[in-house]
Amino acid sequence: MKSVLKTLEGQVDIKEDLVFGTTGTRDLLCDVYIPPVVSPDMTSILLMHGGGWFQGDKAQLRSYAIQLARYGFVCVCSEYRLINEAIWPAQIYDAKAAVRWMRANAEMLSINPEKICVSGNSAGGHLALVLGGSANVTELEGEGGNLGFSSRVSAVSAIYAPGEIKISHNPTLIGALLGENAGEVVEHQASPTTYINADYPPTILVHGSSDQLVPHESSWRLYHLMEEYQVPAELHLYQGLPHAFDMEKDYYRQIADMITLYFTRHVVNKY
Repeated sequence: MKSVLKTLEGQVDIKEDLVFGTTGTRDLLCDVYIPPVVSPDMTSILLMHGGGWFQGDKAQLRSYAIQLARYGFVCVCSEYRLINEAIWPAQIYDAKAAVRWMRANAEMLSINPEKICVSGNSAGGHLALVLGGSANVTELEGEGGNLGFSSRVSAVSAIYAPGEIKISHNPTLIGALLGENAGEVVEHQASPTTYINADYPPTILVHGSSDQLVPHESSWRLYHLMEEYQVPAELHLYQGLPHAFDMEKDYYRQIADMITLYFTRHVVNKY
């Protein structure tokens, strides 16, 4: 079998601070990472940063974006409103606005509008998972522009991501995310497990078994639920590693390789 892990020669072209939407009070920005060799209808990946919904920025996953662009993916690293600016569901509104912008500007980006994937770490992984199953949930579309375009994605990568959002799991942080409207209804709306069904897109899950912030059982539950619905899914568990273990370059490069293999199998080469 011919290897798909072929790095393209040349430099990745990075276009920073492009406007992909608006909150009504300010613009939302993204950075686009363009592969060294550009061809029509490339597969793209939206990258969502972590930081517990209260910190982090679009530059956090720069290393991932460069590595994945070298493998031929157009990567978009977008910002989203943090909880000091807006509570849930503003974060998923902004994630969906980024996908709609990518689809609306597919020709400019040289991407296939039917081959948009999403990957996220921690809080960004939570957004990626909700994004994966909520394309038809109109109340989560919000504002941001390009509302005539779908927010559907073709595959998901979620790295040490929470599968359920419950205040009892972390009253301070989850309480700040959900705000004064918190309750069972909002917890259900914000939980990725709510959206997993037989139509959920192919998903790759990555977690460290010694994660104290988001226990790895979260990814196990997601994986078993996906199995129940026969969703094509993989779970990669790193023994003894903590939250954010991929800050070490050897790990993020290996995970980028796994994402490349998985998205190539389920999206790039799927017709």
